[in-house]
Amino acid sequence: MATKQEQQKTVKVQLVRSPIGTKEAHRATVRGLGLRKLNSVSELEDTPAVRGMINKVDYLVKVL
Repeated sequence: MATKQEQQKTVKVQLVRSPIGTKEAHRATVRGLGLRKLNSVSELEDTPAVRGMINKVDYLVKVL
């Protein structure tokens, strides 16, 4: 039987545009997603909170 951790869904997010010149809240959201430099990739749990963060900065990131 699979454990709960093995069933955890993940989502990969890549920073494709610079957050320079964007709202401070959007820059903080990008940092909260674990993204620093352009083209950096972060693998996160697929939760409603993470999905909301991705939707907030959808013009800066790409879901892989």
